[in-house]
Amino acid sequence: MIRRFLFGLGLIVAGQGAQAACGGAENACKIDGGSYHIEVPRADNPPLVVFLHGYGGNGAATMRNRSMVDGLLARGYAVMAPNGSQRIGSNRGLSWNFYPGWEGRDEIAFLQTAVSDAADRFGADRGRVILGGFSAGGFMVNYLACAAPNTFSAYVPVSGGFWRPHPTECKGPVRMLHTHGWSDNVVPLEGRMFGGGRFVQGDIFAGLEIWREANGCVDHKPAGFDGDGEFMHRRWNCGPDSALEFVLFPGGHQVPKRWVDLIVDWYEGLPSS
Repeated sequence: MIRRFLFGLGLIVAGQGAQAACGGAENACKIDGGSYHIEVPRADNPPLVVFLHGYGGNGAATMRNRSMVDGLLARGYAVMAPNGSQRIGSNRGLSWNFYPGWEGRDEIAFLQTAVSDAADRFGADRGRVILGGFSAGGFMVNYLACAAPNTFSAYVPVSGGFWRPHPTECKGPVRMLHTHGWSDNVVPLEGRMFGGGRFVQGDIFAGLEIWREANGCVDHKPAGFDGDGEFMHRRWNCGPDSALEFVLFPGGHQVPKRWVDLIVDWYEGLPSS
């Protein structure tokens, strides 16, 4: 009886998170330009992690990654998994319209709309939003942060940087923690060619140089190095509104275990987070 009553109100408590009439893995929230999935912890005005799926994926699959979703909920963060779009002229799976010159959805506007909708419907804190993504989603994170770094409060790409030709410059400063697998052969650290050489993934270390310049770093040398279990960190301290960190782990093309605690601990250690 109580469960039916909650459904009638459009609210059901499931596990760690609370879901309104849309959300979760099975019922996307529809907005102008697309849709998203979301789960929210039992907390008022929680911060939000927006996680962009890889090429050919979707938001529902992201929400079924329970180790990531439940980990974020347990730390008090709402989790949003937007659905990508099909690029104009392509009938392949969903991805993100990040590459300069591609036609398709305005992803910055779409993601801003999604976050605003989540703030209105679910009470997420629109001022504390971390944008993350894996593979193609990680590329999208980098290009959005490059064009409009003030859109969200921090950026945490996994296994994705820029494509060649690399951007000549990015706006900044930006707060970013980039995580990458040492043995990633889908998005190698040095980049790779595909599509008969028509497309070339960029060099991750060259991308870090672009971010150092955007953050106004006066030296290329990292300000600090340390190891945390399987994670190897290097960071640059380049100004009061800047935070730039690169983390390697020994695996391949994947979101590593303990990634949730890695990014949440980093974010909560930043000024004004």
